[in-house]
Amino acid sequence: MTLKKLSPKSKVKPSHKVILAVGAHPDDIDIGYSGSIAKWTEQGAEVYYLVLTDGSKGSEDPHISNKELTQIRQAEQQAAADILGVKKVYFLNFVDGELENTPALRKHIIKIIRQIKPNTVICSDPTFYYDTHRHFINHPDHRIAGEATVDCVYPFARNARTFPELLAEGLQSHVVEELLLVNFTKATYFIDISKTIEKKVTAISAHKSQFNDIKKFTEMIKQMSSLMGKKAKPKKLKYAEGFIRILLHQSS
Repeated sequence: MTLKKLSPKSKVKPSHKVILAVGAHPDDIDIGYSGSIAKWTEQGAEVYYLVLTDGSKGSEDPHISNKELTQIRQAEQQAAADILGVKKVYFLNFVDGELENTPALRKHIIKIIRQIKPNTVICSDPTFYYDTHRHFINHPDHRIAGEATVDCVYPFARNARTFPELLAEGLQSHVVEELLLVNFTKATYFIDISKTIEKKVTAISAHKSQFNDIKKFTEMIKQMSSLMGKKAKPKKLKYAEGFIRILLHQSS
């Protein structure tokens, strides 16, 4: 089986009927590409979120317990998902900051893929380590989340011999049609979010525990979306989100 990376001009348009968005932490998906999620749900897509960690390291407040922070962040994530029209949010509760690409993690991801049978899976690009222009180092959980998800999309979710006990649960192998990787510096496939940028801002604002100045942060998000829109091809967009897009063959 080979993977085929298409140019933005490709006329092939795989269905977005069922979409699985995978993030390491609560808020990752919403910050990264909730403008696209909003657009797809408005078009009738069924969208699911899979959050891999408990988000228990996402605060500098020494007085809040890990358990309480996890509860707060999951409630915020659910509120954001409701704003966007997401059908369901799955929380795996691996420890924040300690994510590893293990068989246990992959089994959970594969199980969700086989349950909901997505046409499209979205995750972080595992090769996205840093960005010297934005003075940014990507969180290791983001990289591991992307690596594990890519491994599950191919070959494991479609391989019946991987975790055969899932077959006994009635979870047959599933072929994902399209993989979208989030990489802010190397994006080659762009989604116009000009009509959903405000819904993205509203969804991000639901994550109140994560921001001292949510107005300042959302303005930065708008600026980044504007810059991505300027990179968009074949024509520039007011606001955009960018991905690396890979279409997967149906048979190996």
